[in-house]
Amino acid sequence: MNNAVNDEVPGEVWTGTWVAERLGVELQGDDTLTDLLGLALRRNPKRAHLLVSNVLGKHVPQSPSVVYGYGFALGRRVRDLLGAQEAGRAVVLGYAETATGLGHSVADGIGLAPYLHSTRRPVAGVAPAGGFEESHSHATSHLLLPEDPALLVGDGPLVLVDDEFSTGNTVLNTIRDLHERYPRRRYVVVALVDMRSAADAGRLETFAREIGARVDLVAAASGTVGLPEGVLEKGQDLVARFEMPNAGARQAPTGPQPTHRRVDLFWPHGLPDGGRHGFTPQHRIRLDNALPAMAARLAEALPRNARRVHILGFEELMYAPLRLARELEQVADVEVRYSTTTRSPVLAVDDPGYAIRTRITFPAHDAPADGPGDRYAYNIAGAGFDAIVAVIDSTADTPELHAPDGLLARLAEHTPQVLLAVVPSYVPEPLYVPERPPMLPEPLRGPAFSSYAPEEVGWLLQDLSDVTLEAPTEEREEAIQSGGAHYAESLPVEYQPSEQYQQLFHTALDASAARLAQAVGAVTEIVLAERSPRPVLVSLARAGTPVGVLMRRWANFRHGLDLPHYAVSIVRGRGIDANALRWLAAHHDPADVVFVDGWTGKGAITRELADAIKEFETSDGITGFDPEIAVLADPGSCVRTYGTREDFLIPSACLNSTVSGLISRTVLRSDLVGPHDFHGAKFYRELAGVDVSVDFLDAVAATFPEVVDAVDAQTKELLSGDRTPTWEGWAAVERISEEYGIHDVNLVKPGVGETTRVLLRRVPWKILARAGAGADLDHVRLLAEQRGVPVEEVDELPYTCVGLIHPKYTRGATGADGKAVNV
Repeated sequence: MNNAVNDEVPGEVWTGTWVAERLGVELQGDDTLTDLLGLALRRNPKRAHLLVSNVLGKHVPQSPSVVYGYGFALGRRVRDLLGAQEAGRAVVLGYAETATGLGHSVADGIGLAPYLHSTRRPVAGVAPAGGFEESHSHATSHLLLPEDPALLVGDGPLVLVDDEFSTGNTVLNTIRDLHERYPRRRYVVVALVDMRSAADAGRLETFAREIGARVDLVAAASGTVGLPEGVLEKGQDLVARFEMPNAGARQAPTGPQPTHRRVDLFWPHGLPDGGRHGFTPQHRIRLDNALPAMAARLAEALPRNARRVHILGFEELMYAPLRLARELEQVADVEVRYSTTTRSPVLAVDDPGYAIRTRITFPAHDAPADGPGDRYAYNIAGAGFDAIVAVIDSTADTPELHAPDGLLARLAEHTPQVLLAVVPSYVPEPLYVPERPPMLPEPLRGPAFSSYAPEEVGWLLQDLSDVTLEAPTEEREEAIQSGGAHYAESLPVEYQPSEQYQQLFHTALDASAARLAQAVGAVTEIVLAERSPRPVLVSLARAGTPVGVLMRRWANFRHGLDLPHYAVSIVRGRGIDANALRWLAAHHDPADVVFVDGWTGKGAITRELADAIKEFETSDGITGFDPEIAVLADPGSCVRTYGTREDFLIPSACLNSTVSGLISRTVLRSDLVGPHDFHGAKFYRELAGVDVSVDFLDAVAATFPEVVDAVDAQTKELLSGDRTPTWEGWAAVERISEEYGIHDVNLVKPGVGETTRVLLRRVPWKILARAGAGADLDHVRLLAEQRGVPVEEVDELPYTCVGLIHPKYTRGATGADGKAVNV
């Protein structure tokens, strides 16, 4: 069987000759009709033939501009028919599944009309405003689920849009049901083709007189279908004879399974994914404004050598993929085609005179109300697309989609690159929510906040860049140690590294990039294997944020995943930002959230997070967050999700904001952070000249290809080993605290990372270094020398180094030169 697909271009249309010769069914109309339609056979006990539209964007890949243009032009004709005043009062209703995108386009053409389409997907909490049956369809029941119950109320014109107008039964059923509930004086029926017989046309006129309303019809072309006697039985026999055993059926996968790549569109929050619950002119404006950026992200994700790209929508989700495809067609130097999957089973025959040349079969992946079943994508196999972008809603982003016989795997059999773009499924909120808190803002993103690219991380913080929060180190220490202030209420003055120290950073990065990449890869693979196949990375700002970005990059490099990543604030003694958790719970499944940090010291943040999550579940009743932190290095043996337990230098610990997107430590102060605010932080734009944040990420990511084998081996070893936390780091810190007369574990900073941070932010009493420690401590020794902090070598130290803060630190403990006084 030749898999070539006759892609629709001007002058290349399917005429239905094959069906006419074998079944006797013929299209009767002018050239316009035969340009718009082809014929096929389907497995349907009610109607054997299928009118296949070449411009609908359902079964036949077509230019998105052509698809959108036909619907928009029909809308303009409706507006001219009604006049500006009546058009401004109209409501447009489209039919699932084939005409949902066409109805949207018609509404766009009318201009000011809100849009609603029927649906076969029940939505919990949304009461139906009506329903009807489609007599010739294999899936008949339609629901109307408007978010605004008043959408269908009023006496303005109701515009009903379907792809074809054949018997008129579907429209009659709809008008009958709605006219009883919401009577009005005028209806307009819109279709690409009017295929009614003379008798059926008379039925519509008779019905209009019976209800006392005017009914107009607008179509792009008209004609009829010649049906011989016994056509249904003949069609069923043809389907049985010509459909090869298992043709297009799901096959058991063999060999390595192909991967796909996710593309985060950054779909505007709260914007409906379509007209299932209503789509207003205001929604349309928001979508128009967001489309250029979303299309740019798609274009950037395409393979560089791609010349033919297919955008594949999903059943009722036709409009969002169509608009994305049309925008991509206008901004990218590629040929773009568009179609959508369907639940309609059609016979595929590889014949130039037949409309459906090839068929891809896969399982339903949105938990349909009528149970599991097969779904189809037509005329894609063998079409020679360099990339296929599957655009689905989040309800359909299920294990079935990603299964070995799922849609993504089946598409990968026919194209070098499969991309997945998920649009959030819009679910209306209850009309009445008592004492609803103010809406939390969207995450901050670069370049407006941080030097990271916008897709790398979203900061669930508020911008306090214009507030003066910095204080001299000795003043902060006196206030903190006296109990008069909390460390999160102010910021230390950002340490400006000397040229010698910056050189140490770059030397350390060059030496440890591959070692760090291996840890990044191992911890990411463990997260994907044990926590979630589609994790939502939530880094603990700010030390965890570069690690979260690197994990996101590894998932994309190795698996083609485009993971969401956010940064949140956690404050020792105050807990995690509860508003950030509320935002995450409202936008993601808490079970998919994985908290990320750079390393563990004694495990204080690990315990803080566990306590905070428990308190949050009690206060908010939101469950599902797992407090287990994923870290690169776990020298304290505090967690079970890590890349290594070695205490080695992670170069990002060497610097403050200049390696963390130019973001400060987080701030929590009652006069700045209200009950409905995120914790705060500052963006140090003025330090852009010495920023190495992206350099650090790029240096580590550049070594990903060379550590793949090592990551695989390390991951296998970790997954098969015992990773139960022993908390030996905490025990060591308690011992050191007593031995040195400190008596407060919070003043003991174990490990290379914690020691580095205490030297950058505070003036410690002394540094304990493991005897014989090498280059991992070069930067610690330099910092200690600059700040006049003694370094004491200790045998059998469980960490490479430990920083100690004097328990009675005051302004008087600092010399005139600002350095620590030896005690």
